Amino acid sequence: MSQSSIDEDARARNLVAAERKAAVLFDEVERLGLIKPGLAETVVSDQVRDLAADLFGTRRHWHKRIVRSGPNTLKPYRENPPDRVIGTDDIVFLDFGPIFAEWEADFGRTYVLGEDPVKLRLRDDLSVIWSAGRDYFEARPGITGAELYAHMVELAAAAGWEFGGPHSGHLVGEFPHELVDGDRIDSYIAPGSDGAMRRTDKVGRACHWILEVHLVDRERAIGGFYEQLLTLRRVGDGPA
Repeated sequence: MSQSSIDEDARARNLVAAERKAAVLFDEVERLGLIKPGLAETVVSDQVRDLAADLFGTRRHWHKRIVRSGPNTLKPYRENPPDRVIGTDDIVFLDFGPIFAEWEADFGRTYVLGEDPVKLRLRDDLSVIWSAGRDYFEARPGITGAELYAHMVELAAAAGWEFGGPHSGHLVGEFPHELVDGDRIDSYIAPGSDGAMRRTDKVGRACHWILEVHLVDRERAIGGFYEQLLTLRRVGDGPA
C-alpha cells in the first residue's frame, strides 16, 4: 500500500472519529435536557460549548455556534438573528463545528419541544430527505455540487417544504477549513458549483463533503436543520 493511500485512510478515519464525537456530544445535550423553555439561545450555546470541553477537551469550533428556535430557525447560516428565549412549544436546531485534535466536525440536528404535529413532521422529514440526497449522490459518480443542490430543493418541495439555504453543504477536513475555502463556490453544494464533487483538492487529497438539509415553512415561521458527513461512513455505521 502506498504512503498516499495510508494517509488518505488515516484522514478518513480522523474525520469519521470527529463526527462520532460530535454525535456523542449531541446525544448528551439531549440526555441532559439542555434544550428547554425559558433559556436564551446563547445560554444553550454556551452550555453545549462547555459540555464539549468537559467531554473531549474541545476549546475551538471552526464556525460560529448556532442555536436557533422558533422564527429564528428560518434563517440560514450567514444571518445573525437576535438572541431569543426558547418557548414551551418551540422547534430548535443546533449547528456546531467542533474541532477534535485539529479535525473538523460539522453536525446539525433539530429538536421539538411539545407535540405539535407539523413541527414533529418537519423534524422527522429532515433525516429522510438527507438520506434521499445521499442516495442520489452515491448513484451518480460525476455529480456536481449544483446538481446535488437542485435535487435537494426538489426533495424538499416534494415533501411540502421549502429548502431554506443558499447551499446544501460544503467541503470539510483539517482545520482551518473556513479560512481556506470559505469564499470559493466550488467548496459548496450550491448553484454555480459545476465541478465534480468526487475530486482531489489542490494538494491532491480526496475531497470530503458535508450534506446539509434546511427545511422551512415560512407561513408557520418554522424551520429545521440536519447535517453530517456525506462521503464517508456515517454516524451509526460500522468501524471505518
